[in-house]
Amino acid sequence: MQIHVVSQGESVWGIARIYEVSYESIIEANQLLNPEQLVVGQALVIPVSGRFHWLEPGENIWEVSQRYQVSPESITRMNQIYSTRDLHVWKRLYIATDFREKPTIDVSAYVDLGITGEDSANVVGEVAEYLTYVTIFSYEMNRDGTLRPIDDQVIINTAYSQNAIPLMVITNIEDGGFSTELATEVLQSEELQDRLLDEAIAIMEEKGYLGLDFDLEYLGTENREAYNNLMRKAKVRLDEKGFYLSSALAPQVEAGMEGVLYEGHDYATHGELADFVFLMTYEWGWTGGPPRAVAPIDQVRRVIEFAASQMPNDKIMMGIPLYGYDWTLPYVAGESRARAIDHQQAIQLAVRYNAAIEYDQTAQSPFFRYVDEEGRQHEVWFDDARSIQAKFDLVKEFGLRGLFYWVLGWDFPQNWLLLEDNFTINKRV
Repeated sequence: MQIHVVSQGESVWGIARIYEVSYESIIEANQLLNPEQLVVGQALVIPVSGRFHWLEPGENIWEVSQRYQVSPESITRMNQIYSTRDLHVWKRLYIATDFREKPTIDVSAYVDLGITGEDSANVVGEVAEYLTYVTIFSYEMNRDGTLRPIDDQVIINTAYSQNAIPLMVITNIEDGGFSTELATEVLQSEELQDRLLDEAIAIMEEKGYLGLDFDLEYLGTENREAYNNLMRKAKVRLDEKGFYLSSALAPQVEAGMEGVLYEGHDYATHGELADFVFLMTYEWGWTGGPPRAVAPIDQVRRVIEFAASQMPNDKIMMGIPLYGYDWTLPYVAGESRARAIDHQQAIQLAVRYNAAIEYDQTAQSPFFRYVDEEGRQHEVWFDDARSIQAKFDLVKEFGLRGLFYWVLGWDFPQNWLLLEDNFTINKRV
């Protein structure tokens, strides 16, 4: 796949001619709802074999070869370059990259029944071919150590139908939110911990789960070692059954971070005990905060760097959001609430209000502003092909086990094409 950023006056037809592909293939790859209405700054994926590169002022063949990790000889041969006289600024070069060896990684995605509801199995079925694991959210713990049942059998069966492993998720959610008090009551009792594991394993064996994921949040310092103890017990018991053990951890960038969200998560211990960990590298931009990128790459990098100092890289699963936010301005702390939107909705907003999409190079994230019919200003941050590629490059750079998505149900067709273009995806069942 080639990523093309739309300039003023460009059309799908003209872009198709540049890359020598069909008009229809671009529409299909990007699921363009308004192919005659492109937005300046919109990133499109172009379904071509290899890459095209336009020589910039001062750029030479060796520099291009380093960028695409191919030999200079292959570039000169494919483009019939026999001397420096054949090179000029903005010359189009074809880069044959199909022979490259793609990294093999694990890929997971959370499916939240509270979001997708009765359509959950269909949502999973649409993308399970790209997944190693389907992480089903969630079994909520009760104060007596039991688990609140969910209707998940069809989703489990759908995962298996495409050779994806179903993972059971346990959370400390109570009355719609993560509860420190609930977690404390269960984690501080050996008896309740044992009851929780008994019930979880019984459900796994009955329904066909092959792994258990703990997503216990807002635990505070008082529950840090108790959580570690639960992980130790779970490791012994799940290993006996041949089941996976994982946990979802808040995004820490240094040891000893303060705050109830961070203090209960011990990176080193979870990295030792879990088969893999899901790092929640998103929500810097969030519904109650000021406008900014949901997963700015500079902040995601800091989390990965710290995690890599605490646990093996081949246990790290990096989180990627499938959503963005639309803020109504001015932002008022404690009052403003951004609206969650997906990539396709963001593009439609830009089309509707004729808003040019800009790109923040530090965050590696697109954004735009518009004024609605009532005269209110808005600021939108989301992910596109460029920002997703930047995240994929980070996975490659650190040699991570893989990546995961929060959360299925948001529409982002470009992501799946680029995922397949960048990686070979493990199928472990």
